[in-house]
Parts: sequence; structure tokens; C-alpha cells
Amino acid sequence: MKQNWSHPGGKLREKGADKLSDAEVLSILISSGIPGKTAEDIASEILKKYGSFKGLANQPLKDLINIKGLGEVKAIRIAAAFEIARRIVNDVLKDYE
Repeated sequence: MKQNWSHPGGKLREKGADKLSDAEVLSILISSGIPGKTAEDIASEILKKYGSFKGLANQPLKDLINIKGLGEVKAIRIAAAFEIARRIVNDVLKDYE
């Protein structure tokens, strides 16, 4: 039987983070949508625009802030998540030097 989660956070809790799509993961950071668009809709549009997390990660903060449905707080949250990822990657790479 297929489970219908009301939000990706519930799916993450029940199935694990690795079972979420990129849009679902990003929508958790976005948290809430705007009238007419869910957080997952916004996340899907962002990933379509930038092609992937890699494309999104390289965007300046000012560009993220201007995306309809994000605003400053959500854009900062996304930028911080990518910075955490960069630091993890850098730490891993240091282990191979």
C-alpha cells in the first residue's frame, strides 16, 4: 500500500532521507510555500531553472533571494546548507591528501 505523506518531512521520517527526490529535500529547507505554490512546487521550479543541486549551489545569495517564493530567510537557509556540504567535501578531500 502506498503511503501518502502530507509533506516531505514525514516521508523522510518514515522512509529515510535517501528516499526523497531532490525537490523534496530542497522543499524541506524552503519549509513553506506561498499562495498558489507549495514548497515542493517552488523547489521543483528552482531545480528546473538551475538543473541540479550543483547548479543551485553556485548561485550568489542575491540571486536566490530574488526567486519568487524564497525571500531572504529561505535563501540564507539554502546557502547555509550548501556551505555545510562544501565543508564536508573539503574535509573528506583533506583526508585523501
